[in-house]
Formats: sequence, C-alpha cells, structure tokens
Amino acid sequence: MMQFEPKKEPMDEEINGYSIGGVAAVQHKDMQDNGSANNSVTPNNDQQDDMQDSMRYENHNDKDYNYDYADSAEGQVLPAQPDLKIIKRQITSYVGFANLPKQWRRKSIRRGFSFNLMCVGAAGLGKTTLVNTLFNRDFSMGDEKLGDSAEAGDNESVDEKIENLKIEDTDENGIAAMAAAAGVSSVPKAGEEEGLHSDVKIQSQNTIIEENGVALKLTIIDTPGFGDAIDNTESWRPIVNEVNKRFDQYLDAENRINRGSIEDNRIHAVLYFIEPTAHYLKALDLEFCKQIHEKCNLIPVIAKSDILTDEEIQSFKYRIRKQLDEAHINLFEPPTFALDDEETVSATKELYNRIPYAVVGSTELVTNPDGQAVRGRSYPWGIIEVDNSKHSDFTFLRDLLIRQFMEELRERTSKVLYENYRSQKLVKLGIKQDNSVFKEYDPETRQKEEKQLHEAKLAKLESEMKAVFQQKVSEKEKKLQKSEAELFARHKEMKEKLTKQLKALEEKKHQLEISISKQVSHSPVQPKKKGFLR
Repeated sequence: MMQFEPKKEPMDEEINGYSIGGVAAVQHKDMQDNGSANNSVTPNNDQQDDMQDSMRYENHNDKDYNYDYADSAEGQVLPAQPDLKIIKRQITSYVGFANLPKQWRRKSIRRGFSFNLMCVGAAGLGKTTLVNTLFNRDFSMGDEKLGDSAEAGDNESVDEKIENLKIEDTDENGIAAMAAAAGVSSVPKAGEEEGLHSDVKIQSQNTIIEENGVALKLTIIDTPGFGDAIDNTESWRPIVNEVNKRFDQYLDAENRINRGSIEDNRIHAVLYFIEPTAHYLKALDLEFCKQIHEKCNLIPVIAKSDILTDEEIQSFKYRIRKQLDEAHINLFEPPTFALDDEETVSATKELYNRIPYAVVGSTELVTNPDGQAVRGRSYPWGIIEVDNSKHSDFTFLRDLLIRQFMEELRERTSKVLYENYRSQKLVKLGIKQDNSVFKEYDPETRQKEEKQLHEAKLAKLESEMKAVFQQKVSEKEKKLQKSEAELFARHKEMKEKLTKQLKALEEKKHQLEISISKQVSHSPVQPKKKGFLR
C-alpha cells in the first residue's frame, strides 16, 4: 500500500470572510474545482455539515488522526488540525440612530440655554467681581451693578436737582423736597437709628452671552442688604420667599391649559459668600444654609481668600465642613457616571472635597514672573493668579458651576428640588395621587378585586346588622327590665295597701263583735213564739 506525504496546507485559511481549518479549505477548493453552483459568501447547509464533520474528525485521539485514505482516490493521511475558528463580523449596514446626539445638539443650540445664579452675602465680599471673573463680562458697565438699587432712566444728576431748588426752602417741607429731588425716599429724623433692622432686597439682571455659537441666557440674582444690619433676625426670609415664588410661578405655568413655552426662572445655583474670618461660621450663615439647602443647589465660597494663609484656609475649610455636616446641610455633589474613567471620577471627587472654595476674583491683567499677561492681583509681596489652581480654587468653582456640571445643576433643580417642592405643595392643598388610574386593566384581576370588595362590603353590612340587632335586643331587654321593676313595685304597693285595708276591716269586725256581745248581755232574752206565725 502506497503512502503519500501529506500536503503542507496552512493551518487556518480565510475564505470569503470566514477563518476555517485545512480540511474545510481543501473541501472548499474541491467544490470550486467541481463547479459548485453555490458561490455565495455565506456557506449553505451542506458546507456547514462538511465543516462540522471535519471538526468531529479533528477532535479524536491521535490514532484517529492517522486516517487511512488508501482505499480512497487520493489515499492521503492528514495531520491533526486545530479547532475551527469563526470570526464574527458586525453588520456593516448603517441605520442612522447614531445621529441622535447631533440632532439633540442642533436642537439645543437653536433653542439656547438658560441659567439662573443667585449670589448671597454681605456687602463688600466681592460678589460682582467674582461674577465678572466667572463669565468674563463686566456686569457693572452699562447695566446695574450688583447691589445697587438705582433706577434706570434717571439721567439727571443729583447735584442738578439740588441746584434747581430755592435756598429759602429750608423748613421741613423744603428738606423733604430736597430729599425727593435727590432721589431719597425719606430723610431720617434726628435720633433715628439707621441700619438697625435688616432690609433685604431682591434684584435680578438678565443678559445673553454667546460663545462658539452657543447662546446662554444668564440671570444674576443679588440680595443687597443681607447681613448688613445690626439685627439680622430672619433676614433669610425674603430670599426663601423669592425661591418659593419662582417655584410657584413655574408650577402655575405647568398647570395652564396652553403651555407652549414655559420660561424657567427657577434658581439653579446659590453662591453663598462666607466672610474670611478664619474662625467659624456665624449663626446667620448656618441658619441661611438650613433654610435654603433643600430648595437650591448650595455652593459656599470663601470670599477674598487672598487675605488668608494656606494653613488658615485649610483649617477654616475643615471647620466649615464640620459645622455643615453637624447641621445636616446638603451641598451640591457632582455626580459620577458609569462610563467615566478613573481620572474623571477622581477629578469629580476632588471638586466636591474642595468645597467650600477659597476664591479670588479679578478681571485685571497683570504680568507674572514669566512675562505672561494673566488675570490676577498684584501685591508688593507677589502676584496672585486667578486661573492658577495653586493660588486659589477659582478654577474648581468654574468647572463645577459652568464648564462641567452646569447641566447637572439645572437637572437636579428640575427633577429633585422642584419635584420635592411640588409634591409638598400639592399635598398641602389636599391633592393626593390616585395610583389606580395608572394600573393596567386585567379583567380577571378586576373581577377578583370586585369580588373582594363585594365580600368586604357584605361582611361590613353583616357586622353592622349584627351590631344593630344587638343594640335593639339590649334596648328591649332594658325596657322589659324596667317594666318588670315597675310592675313589681306596683304589685308591692297594692299588696301593702290591701294588707292595710284587711287589717282595718278585721279591727272593725272585732269591734262590731264586741259591741254585739255587749248588747246581748244587757238585754232580756225573749221567749220563742210557737205557732205558725212567729
């Protein structure tokens, strides 16, 4: 018997996008040589059966690998073949739903974005400067400065109005007229204390900022007068009322019949400016945070932190976080997502751990030691760069507030804070949720529920009837007992009366017998007459 050396075929060969073993490759070539009618990319059922047979042969022991083909036409002995490898390919056809983010981006750019930021803090803590630094815009030029209460349209200066007055008007009416001309509502009388009680006002300023084709409608809400008085009792109440009023306006707009476009004027974030004392939070700071943290995204910042050393800033931050944690005050925590890598997650956690942010604001350009023009402040001892994370936490605040988590601030305001306020508001109004409205209709379940309700109704009716019957029986028993007692008393009374009458009659009878006996004893006895007539 003649033996032929086996052909050295490749262990794996790729045919029409499929990686197959050597036996399958030989069979495929033989099929092509014989003029097989099936030339498609995907193997038919016969080809798949042949491939499975080859896999069975390849999985035998070593003695089965020396298959003798002497009786066959070729008479070859094939070597051992490895496992069959199949390469799975993805569908190359394009559906198109991958363009949804592009469509959403196009729609969002067309509609624009809105962001409402409230700044709360005492006067002189640099609220306007920090806002100008955050959005790279001077809000005090051409518009109202944050904290000013001047009305637009008063072009005439105060000096001109005073000059128009007569000098003779020096009495009380003249002084009042001068005050009115100067734009002062009233002149304090002598001895009247100023700044004793808090007078918090709410002022808002709207502007539209555009960057790389993206328009942002920015609303800055300021609270002049907060923390500036001697007595700051309940100075937070006007701010909380303003937040509630904006929630009520949005709720009312949602409940209208026609609600085509609803303007979102809810407060998305609150920047609370802490005075850089390097000691502890004041009672007013804690009370305000307690009243506002469940209604707004609270972000505390240490204003003008350049007057503190690094050690003072760290210790001050530790004390502030400890006080806030003891008071159970929730700050805005940036979320992490499943697709975020470790670097992004660590950066997000660092943003939260750095709260409260020790910030420095400045829009002026100064030259650093490297000769570069940067935003910062120049001091005799050196330069503080605003955009340098080693000098202040301004970059972390900007990332949290604008660059990375502005949409999360808006989303948390809408889906968490506003929903909580809305639920509490509707519950106070007596509106309750009817969960049966949203149940799916199932006839069998509905029949069982109706049967249970009917049985419960019958049981309740039966118990009520039993209670009524027992009540009537008890009432009847009480009535019969009362009648029996009355009859017994009446019988006793009549018996006593009859007993008395009987005794009286017996006495009369006894007296009568005594009187008769006396009469008989004194009168002579008459003889009895005999005869027919007596």
